Amino acid sequence: MTTDSLTAAPWRPADIPAGRLPDLLRAMPKAELHMHIEGSLEPELIFALAQRNGVQLPYASVEELRSAYAFTNLQSFLDIYYAGASVLLHEQDFYDMAWAYLQRAAEDHIVHTEMFFDPQTHTARGVGIDVVIQGLHRACEDARTQLGVSASLILCFLRHLSEEEAFETLEQALPYRDRFIGVGLDSSEVGHPPEKFARVFARCRELGLHRVAHAGEEGPPAYIWGALDVLHAERIDHGVQAVHDADLMRRLAQDRVALTVCPLSNEKLCVFPDLADHNIQVLLDAGLAATVNSDDPAYFGGYLNTNFVRLFAAVPTLTAAHAYQLASNSIAASFAPEADRQRWEGQLRECFERFAAPT
Repeated sequence: MTTDSLTAAPWRPADIPAGRLPDLLRAMPKAELHMHIEGSLEPELIFALAQRNGVQLPYASVEELRSAYAFTNLQSFLDIYYAGASVLLHEQDFYDMAWAYLQRAAEDHIVHTEMFFDPQTHTARGVGIDVVIQGLHRACEDARTQLGVSASLILCFLRHLSEEEAFETLEQALPYRDRFIGVGLDSSEVGHPPEKFARVFARCRELGLHRVAHAGEEGPPAYIWGALDVLHAERIDHGVQAVHDADLMRRLAQDRVALTVCPLSNEKLCVFPDLADHNIQVLLDAGLAATVNSDDPAYFGGYLNTNFVRLFAAVPTLTAAHAYQLASNSIAASFAPEADRQRWEGQLRECFERFAAPT
């Protein structure tokens, strides 16, 4: 992707009455660039798959599982996240999980989504990587034809594991190279800097795979620098800690490196004590290509539209102009073909013009 393709369009939306803003946020076309598909597993589907596959869960009911979603940090979330993933055993399970999210994406007017998936979470349990990729890919194909949603897959390496294990996962996935568009880096951030995965990301770059990386969620700005300069990441997932480094802020703004920010996740994991304290407007006003995403929506209290509506309610200085900027950034920062991005940008502008028109 060229830097030019990420440059914000000069078009600006007309003023839109504040009372119409929630409906606008829900209706506007948008892309979702930071969503872990395993994190979309709702408790009801977890229990349904557990019953179908004969998996015994450490929770007696849907209600007991949902009540366990009281996270204090990233690790406390990951413990439950991996327990939930244990019900995924067969290709149809992965299809059903992705299809449930993609239906919700269509309802939220998501025109394009790039879904993260964690093959190591499953191969460690004896599930073949072909089972994982085939099930997810089939759901993506059906989303295009049945829902009108463009969907792609990004394979993520678990950063708490070794780089050698990441290389093994990459080799296992290469026979299905045409079914995922890039690689990412996720899981426990603190103590696992980007530099740990320099060689495997270099190999992915040689293979022509897109590269993204979680950095600057709980980790320091130095992790964002490492993701940019060592991993050559094209997007930074989260990145909210960039505000503590003025030089980094200038770099991100100048190079139009998109940040895939996840407001409800940040609140749930105590990155910010309250949604009202979120710094997304600081990022936007500094010229950074910030976007809004749902991260692990089943665990963090909301899918993409809920993230938008709750964020804008909590931060009343956010306006329709910010909403347009966030949605436009998401489309421009996607790895979709240029023609598709231009078409979706046109749809976004038409949506804002409709809401600006007198009722």
